[in-house]
Amino acid sequence: MPRPAVAIAPAQPPPAPAPPHRRSSITAPAPALPLTRRASLNVVAFALDFGVKTAVGLVVTPLLVERLGAALFGVWEILGRLAGYVAALGGRPADALRLVVANRQAGDSSQRRATGSALVVWLLFLPLATAASAAFAWYAPTLTGAPDEWRTAVRVSAGVLFAGGLVGALLSVPESVLYGMNLGYKRMELQAGLNLAGGLLTAGAVYAGLGLMGVSGAQVILAALSGLCFWILAKRYVGWFGAARPSRAEVKTQLGLSAWLAGGDLIAKLLLASDVLILGILVSPTIVTTYVLTGYAGRAAAAIHTSAVGAAMPGLGGLIGDRQYERATLVRRELLALTWLFTTAVGVTILAWNRSFLTLWVGADKYAGTVVNLLLVIMAMQTAFIRADSYIIDAALQSWLRVVISVAAVVVTVALAIVFTRAWGLPGLCFGVIVGRLTQTVAYPLLAHRSVGDRGAPVAPRVVRPLLVSGVLFALALRLADRVAPLTWLGWAAGVAATVAVVAGVAFATGLSTASRRAVVRRIVEIARKRAPKQPPPSP
Repeated sequence: MPRPAVAIAPAQPPPAPAPPHRRSSITAPAPALPLTRRASLNVVAFALDFGVKTAVGLVVTPLLVERLGAALFGVWEILGRLAGYVAALGGRPADALRLVVANRQAGDSSQRRATGSALVVWLLFLPLATAASAAFAWYAPTLTGAPDEWRTAVRVSAGVLFAGGLVGALLSVPESVLYGMNLGYKRMELQAGLNLAGGLLTAGAVYAGLGLMGVSGAQVILAALSGLCFWILAKRYVGWFGAARPSRAEVKTQLGLSAWLAGGDLIAKLLLASDVLILGILVSPTIVTTYVLTGYAGRAAAAIHTSAVGAAMPGLGGLIGDRQYERATLVRRELLALTWLFTTAVGVTILAWNRSFLTLWVGADKYAGTVVNLLLVIMAMQTAFIRADSYIIDAALQSWLRVVISVAAVVVTVALAIVFTRAWGLPGLCFGVIVGRLTQTVAYPLLAHRSVGDRGAPVAPRVVRPLLVSGVLFALALRLADRVAPLTWLGWAAGVAATVAVVAGVAFATGLSTASRRAVVRRIVEIARKRAPKQPPPSP
């Protein structure tokens, strides 16, 4: 097992102030960029990250489907969902550290103790995560619906994948420190290179005939490389980076936050990943492949949104931590307006062009149909809004409220998904998930509203107009889908680009209020005009 990325050292008292021409060893050497500028750079970094990751996925996924086969590819997708459950049971100490660092921002010895607390929390959750890994690996053949001849291979692959996830949770600590300090953009080129390396490792494994075990091993190697690279970045750009011995009270506080985050993450996984498990158990891994590939575009869109929102959260967490609630309220309203614009434009585009995309990419037989495509777009749109408000709730360090609401949602969602899948198959699964998650759709905005101290009008009256516009545009997209069938990637790309541009313009003009339009334009102009201040030359 790799050694921890940072060593625990005894706590040290705060250093004496450094002379003007020298930098303190504790103070973070982060560039003095304004909040908006840092957020925009983080968004650019995530855009590059996602672009490379998407390109790699577009190349590697058809290769996996071809080399593994539709059924075994479905098994691999289910194993990925199980790995998410194991990660949640590992306590999410890096996520808790990111929130704590973002809420404090200033670099001092307490940040090092927070890092030390994260390492202790990882150790405390390790026995539970190890036991869960062993149990999931043993029962993986049953949970994936794999035939008897695959049982050994599935168990070994699951064990390797889960063990890599446990180690990866520790190695992600340096990356969380960068995010918490609002320096995510510093890993821009590195993350793109790691995504490319992961694709090459996966492709090499399947070309070598190593099957599921080779693909699982590739993920472990990638996690180790990522941890090492982010440790180097954190040491370079965060002057206080390291770990100090925390007090019992500090460990207890971070343990509580980690436990609530882990509980919320586990519930989120049950809500967002149980669909694949239900299909694998009740139907077949082959149907899982059809479902996953049809929903690929929607999940990619949700990932874009999640990355962009996540890039802005450290700054918002700082506003909430400083009790600048008026600014936090404005940021949240702009975030919701941009979320609606994005999901509407992308949703219409997916409805119109997804069948053509799948035909060119993996074959027309992998398309699940118009009804399932529409339901998957609605699920992705619902997920975007839920995640936006969940980030805000977490930034306010109120994760326990989110978890309490989600407990009811997961029970209802899983129950409805099972019942509707037995009755109507794949469309029933999608419908059950959408209905079950209405609990979060209603409750999360109210919690986020309170977290930023918003004293404006309730959420409901402000969403009627956007929903009507989205409904009309979705209906037009379904009509368009029956009339488009490009024969080349170039024709498809041109159609997608034109659709996104036109729909975004129409949605902006008709779906937003005057105040929201002005806020969105103001934010975009502000981001575009910001320039990094010139740095003074280094002292001799």
